Amino acid sequence: MLVAAVGGGGAGALGGVGVRAALAGMRRGALVAWWRCSGALAALWAVAAALVGAGAVPAAWLPSWLVLGALAVAGSAVDLAAHRLPDVLTGPAAGVSLLGLLPLGPASTATGAAGALLLGGAFAAVHLAVPGALGAGDVKLAPALGAPLAAASPTAPVVAVVLAAVGVLVLASARRAHRVPFGPPLLLAAWVVLTVSLTAGWTP
Repeated sequence: MLVAAVGGGGAGALGGVGVRAALAGMRRGALVAWWRCSGALAALWAVAAALVGAGAVPAAWLPSWLVLGALAVAGSAVDLAAHRLPDVLTGPAAGVSLLGLLPLGPASTATGAAGALLLGGAFAAVHLAVPGALGAGDVKLAPALGAPLAAASPTAPVVAVVLAAVGVLVLASARRAHRVPFGPPLLLAAWVVLTVSLTAGWTP
């Protein structure tokens, strides 16, 4: 378990450098401190690798888990720095998330695809009805989160959205701000809910 955690953390640290470089080079990206990306991704990947190494989560879940960790770091970093989620990031994210589910088999991949469509559709409906409630970037991000969450648990997408909404309310109240970016709380909530679902409620 320790070896897996160290290996995952090291890979995450290197991956974080790549994430930072990608964010700096993409159109409408952002310049983020490399140590923020490396430290955050190292922590997320170390947890995932350690739990897989300990046998608490099947190894087939690791690709999807790592993809979500990288997306959480990249999306949060650019949203906090530039107050936007660029299309060049959110556009391919859903496809990559679905690819990460392939090792789980066709049933889980199909469930993930359905979850991506449902969460994306729900976010789009809210955005159209109340444009100020959700930004277009949040809508485009939703399918990438709905895929792994739905594959893990039918209720996971709902739990993640509710947890993120509560986080936004708490942050807005603490900062006395009228608007808090929804992307970072949503991404963090998705990663936490996926982790809890896999360790506590995963069934083959």
